[in-house]
Amino acid sequence: MRIKNYEDMNLQELDVMREISSIGTSHAATALSKLLQKEIRISIPTVSILGYNEALSRIGNAEEIVAATLVKMDHEVEGLMLFLFDMDFAGTVLKTLLGQEYTCFEEMDQLAYSALEEVGNIIICSYINAFSKLVDVDITLSVPSSTVNMLGGILTVPIAEYGYETDKLMYFNADFVMEGKKLSDWLLMLPDIKSLNAILGKLGV
Repeated sequence: MRIKNYEDMNLQELDVMREISSIGTSHAATALSKLLQKEIRISIPTVSILGYNEALSRIGNAEEIVAATLVKMDHEVEGLMLFLFDMDFAGTVLKTLLGQEYTCFEEMDQLAYSALEEVGNIIICSYINAFSKLVDVDITLSVPSSTVNMLGGILTVPIAEYGYETDKLMYFNADFVMEGKKLSDWLLMLPDIKSLNAILGKLGV
């Protein structure tokens, strides 16, 4: 196995993952655009390998309340997909979908939570479908699980799942832009190390 940790990736390999992220996020934006019936663009994507504390400081702070959708990947690629979005993102989406304004997560009812879970699931599935076609791998996705919690607690989930392999997170960021408004979101795609090597091998890097 050539790569033993995420941080072993060189600049070329990170650039390849960034290009994959760009394609996946573009497809996710198209799916979200169809759902909301709004034009949605994405900002220039970035990819970073971050430790837990670095990820916290990049995304927000440990006590910030965010929504999260988690999906497990299986078959030819194993790992996790974690999509995070803040109240600004959630409120904008829910106002468009449900016609109701929310100023905090505590105001939301079950319908609102279900809508957010569906949005997170659509974004992850669209991303993975584009990714699997590009890399030519077959990926099975679990039923999504969603939560609203403090950012610090949510980010412990991938660390706990793959801490035996790496204490780093692979973090993608490409903001959605709707009607001139930037909606911040964070996507963590965490293939296990064996799968990461297989992905890079298929792409010839």
